[in-house]
Amino acid sequence: MVSVPLPAPDGGPEWDTAGEGSDRSATAAAALTPAFRRRGRDQDEARFEALPDQVPPQNLEAEEAVLGGILLDPDALGRIADVLRPEAFYLGAHREIYRTALMLHGQGKPTDLTAMAAWLADTGQLEKVGGSNRLVELVERTLSTASIDQVARLVMDKYLRRQLIRSGNEVIKLGFDQAKPMEQVLDEAEQQIFAISQEKPSVGLTPTAEILTSTFNEIESRSLGTSVAGIPVNFYDLDAITQGLQRSDLIIVAGRPAMGKTSIVLNIAKNVAQIHQLPVCVFSLEMSKEQLTYRLLSMEVGIESGRLRTGRLQQEEWPLLGQGINTLGQLPLFIDDKPNAGVLEMRSLCRRLMAEQGKELGLIVIDYLQLMEGSTPDNRVQELSRITRGLKGMARELNVPVMALSQLSRGVESRTNKRPMLSDLRESGSIEQDADLVLMIYRDEYYNPETADRGITEVIVTKHRNGPVGTVKLLFEPQFTRFRNLAAP
Repeated sequence: MVSVPLPAPDGGPEWDTAGEGSDRSATAAAALTPAFRRRGRDQDEARFEALPDQVPPQNLEAEEAVLGGILLDPDALGRIADVLRPEAFYLGAHREIYRTALMLHGQGKPTDLTAMAAWLADTGQLEKVGGSNRLVELVERTLSTASIDQVARLVMDKYLRRQLIRSGNEVIKLGFDQAKPMEQVLDEAEQQIFAISQEKPSVGLTPTAEILTSTFNEIESRSLGTSVAGIPVNFYDLDAITQGLQRSDLIIVAGRPAMGKTSIVLNIAKNVAQIHQLPVCVFSLEMSKEQLTYRLLSMEVGIESGRLRTGRLQQEEWPLLGQGINTLGQLPLFIDDKPNAGVLEMRSLCRRLMAEQGKELGLIVIDYLQLMEGSTPDNRVQELSRITRGLKGMARELNVPVMALSQLSRGVESRTNKRPMLSDLRESGSIEQDADLVLMIYRDEYYNPETADRGITEVIVTKHRNGPVGTVKLLFEPQFTRFRNLAAP
């Protein structure tokens, strides 16, 4: 840990705060008057009384140094406002002082000693934080604001440790709650810890020069043919438009029933797992894992799924089946067929899978969007809006492409040209807004049996946030639920 010089409570020599600081925090706490400690104490501290022999993680000198620095140099607040939040302060009085400073700073008002004391007095808060003498004391104990950034991170570190203790207590309670199913207990316990990781300060602004260096390296490697922008799906024309599946993208695959939505995403999932050996997670809310497995086997071995289901195989097909089972069994392809899964549960399972596999996921597939369960009883449009935002957040958080299937409205059927458009997305507002890539699936043969494009499926790229749109044609073999390239690589 970086050593941060902090002023001693009595104005003496500076201390090194590289350690835990619990002894020095205890010294500083003892220096506070009983009356001030009662004013500073609140429910946030009281929640730790279950540990009478241990002092919760804290560093009161660091808190004082931060507050003193703000009062001494109002410009210092701008350096830490994005790192430190009011809840991070251990004492309620410190928390109130910092909250007031943030409020005044946000209004463009000064946060020096005089301005802060005046505002706190006008609102009746001054005595609650220890009076004007306490504010003066904070300033007098502060020698410099040079290291306020590091000190603020130290305060935040202690806060996160306290949050970890609280979460641990909640997990213990969950363990004793035998009325809840074990799966729910594990999921909620994981969410407790995950919530803490979300509170960590972000990296912040990155210099353009630093980004340009990595960008140039990517351009150079791609010019040499050693790298691609995303994860290729082995459909050459589609990869040419999309440059592969981009990590952190939300991809919507939409179409009317019988267009082959599930089949094409299952082909893509299999290709990603097979070619790149990257873990792929498929959430099937409509079909069972057994049904999906029959489809995977059919596309792998070239035997109709109907015959696989009935076991009516030719003698020479049994070795093919055994070989297909062996091949698919070695793929890092995982299926969850719970019918009412939500975003939180999916994210939890994917994080767990990443930890088990020891690598990033290659793809997350959700079949399909409208069957997902929301967390609030809002109307369906609002609920779906929260779901799509959650899926986009999951894609960014896990740094993985998320591919979700979506239904189209029946309005498509009433048009002469039945090729789908963005406006056909059911409950489309949030889907269209949050998606980075939208692929519409269309088979003219379904509507026009005598068409010249029999056996052809069109993949229409109707939205591409980072590239061109267009139409790709693939050969569809419905008896094997398999798609093939029409174009050579």
